[in-house]
Amino acid sequence: MSQNKKTFSIKGMHCASCVMILEESLKKVDGVSQATVNLATEKATVTYDPSKVTDEKLSSAVSNVGYQALITEEMRTENDEQKEKQRELRDLRRKVSVSLVFGGLILWGGFPGLMKTAPMFLQNFWVQLILATPVQFWAGFGFYRATISALKHRTANMDTLVAIGTTVAYAYSVVVTLLPWLAEKIGIEPMPYFDTAAIIIGLILLGRYFEAKAKAGTSEAIKKLIGLQAKTARVLRDGKEVDIQISEVIIGDIIRVRPGEKISVDGIIVDGESSIDESMITGESIPVDKARGDVVVGATMNKTGTFTFKAAKVGTDTMLAQIIKLVQEAQGSKAPIQRLADLVSSYFVPAVIMLAFLTFAVWYIFGPPPALLFALLNTVAVLIIACPCAMGLATPTAIMVGTGKGAEQGILIKDAESLETAHKINTIIFDKTGTLTKGQPEVTDITSFGSTDKDELLKLAASIEKGSEHSLAEAIVKAAEAKQIFLSKVEKFRAIPGHGVEGIIDGKRIIFGNKRLMDKEGVDIGLAVNKIGEMESGGKTVMMIAIRQTEGESFKLAGLIAVADIIKESARQGLVALQKLGIEVVMITGDNQRTASAIGHSLGITRVLAEVLPDQKEAEVRKIQAEGKVVAMVGDGINDAPALAAADVGIAMGSGTDVAIEAADITLINKDLRTVAAAIVLSKKTMRTIRLNLFWAFGYNVVLIPVAMGALYPFFGLLLNPILASIAMATSSISVVSNSLLLKRKKIV
Repeated sequence: MSQNKKTFSIKGMHCASCVMILEESLKKVDGVSQATVNLATEKATVTYDPSKVTDEKLSSAVSNVGYQALITEEMRTENDEQKEKQRELRDLRRKVSVSLVFGGLILWGGFPGLMKTAPMFLQNFWVQLILATPVQFWAGFGFYRATISALKHRTANMDTLVAIGTTVAYAYSVVVTLLPWLAEKIGIEPMPYFDTAAIIIGLILLGRYFEAKAKAGTSEAIKKLIGLQAKTARVLRDGKEVDIQISEVIIGDIIRVRPGEKISVDGIIVDGESSIDESMITGESIPVDKARGDVVVGATMNKTGTFTFKAAKVGTDTMLAQIIKLVQEAQGSKAPIQRLADLVSSYFVPAVIMLAFLTFAVWYIFGPPPALLFALLNTVAVLIIACPCAMGLATPTAIMVGTGKGAEQGILIKDAESLETAHKINTIIFDKTGTLTKGQPEVTDITSFGSTDKDELLKLAASIEKGSEHSLAEAIVKAAEAKQIFLSKVEKFRAIPGHGVEGIIDGKRIIFGNKRLMDKEGVDIGLAVNKIGEMESGGKTVMMIAIRQTEGESFKLAGLIAVADIIKESARQGLVALQKLGIEVVMITGDNQRTASAIGHSLGITRVLAEVLPDQKEAEVRKIQAEGKVVAMVGDGINDAPALAAADVGIAMGSGTDVAIEAADITLINKDLRTVAAAIVLSKKTMRTIRLNLFWAFGYNVVLIPVAMGALYPFFGLLLNPILASIAMATSSISVVSNSLLLKRKKIV
């Protein structure tokens, strides 16, 4: 059964309980296997069976619980979304201004002590009613709309709390204004609280305005990435150079790039050479020299020369488009730690409404006179202060900033769960070839043990390795080409995984590989043992060539060819950074124990797993996990994919294969091993921010709800004014988002 994934915007969300309501509704749609709603991005991501689920069904599931899904508008450009957000902010700013100005005038004319300085007309209750009404039903209309829709579907959210709280204050004020004798009859001074309702609405809307502004800052990484895209490309068509929109470029187009211009799409240089600044993609500031045959990446900057390249990937297939997609998916995903906040929020709003009723009952029955007034004000304070916004924003805002910051440093994090798990890593396994080393080995020694001279040995080895894809094979073929040696035809070629290769050349059977292959074929290598030991102690990989002249004869050792790979410049610094974090570093390789130990020693690695066949890497990862370790695997090849998937966190080098990158949780597109430590530091700092956010969000409610209920009154005679409650509620949400934004300033490299 094929599964599709769709991400779309949702309007009307304000708190964590909104998230839970929407997720539950979407999961009930037949054919939906997974639904994740993100409060910070205001988007839902749904995994579904396209044969059962339609856009209309998803839209209905959202509208049924009082929200609006923008499914048909999912292809809107970033510019369109920004314009809409700006319109919403302008509308919010207008309502905030009217609410606070009118509320301030009412407060001036109705607050004891302050009212003496106010003009007489402001002290008139009817004037206060006229000023409060547009605030209650125009500025506060959104609260009522969401509440009516939620109650219709037997749910409740933050808007429900605000609507009930402000309506109670407004309705009480209307009664004492229209029927003052009724208030006097039950022993209450006919004093309205229009200021409470109006200012609460104004302050909550003000909090939402600042929150929206702050949330916009958390998605800056996406905006920066989108802003990197070139707008046009200079394409060679019909013998002429034509400037066209980047959307019109097709695969196979020949594109010219001049100094100082952005490269439009991904491709391969066909003519010319240059130095290219790839920092916007990789985070690496040093320009990279490129020549014919080299790959260029769209959105990078050409520095010096002029060249032409052939478009290989366009549109959504370019590296930049894939990076943007990965970052968006990561920012919309949900970390395991968020489940706690979601679980609490699902019960929170109903619990608060029950506490509000309890507060009213206790104060009305046991409170001092005027008991009704005390009961009403404390009930309003409970309803207003208990907003679960901060809980809903605590995790996703930090995840958005963390994944965005990672992308800017060349660290692509697949999802929030990977970012959370990374901070627990205490062991990292590095594949050797292509990860710790450049994967570009060179032939260093050729030793003959018979009548076959060195050039003939190289010819035989290169001829038989021509059909192999191993990096060591490439080094041997290159060495033969450098000496202009003509290669022989090979018959019955066969690659033996983890051992070597074999084939027939000029009627002679040749085997070429490691000691395991020689042992398997019964080859006597006694003459070469000392020489092999000497070369392996120098960190070289030694391969042996043996020849069988005719069928029935035994193989005889003909010679040795030693190959050495160059260790990456960033390897030593990267490993030192990890060891400073207290992380155990392990190297895994197919090399023999002596060679592997020599390379490990040169890098300061004490635990080396040698002679591991490609299909054994996953088992080695699981063995270390069985020791109780949280393991990350760093690799770049196809044979690393199972191990990357088995590890708690798989980390792929950006220079690696698509299969390895697909299997990984984190991809290092800058190929710099120092960013392995940076990814873990980023995870630690992000998790620290999330924990602080959750501590503040939970602590705020745990402490202030009892205060709002009047817990301090019997001891200190203190009550929480509903206006102060609304200020505290708005401050809690803004502080959580602001704390997440501080992650941008944290140093991770």
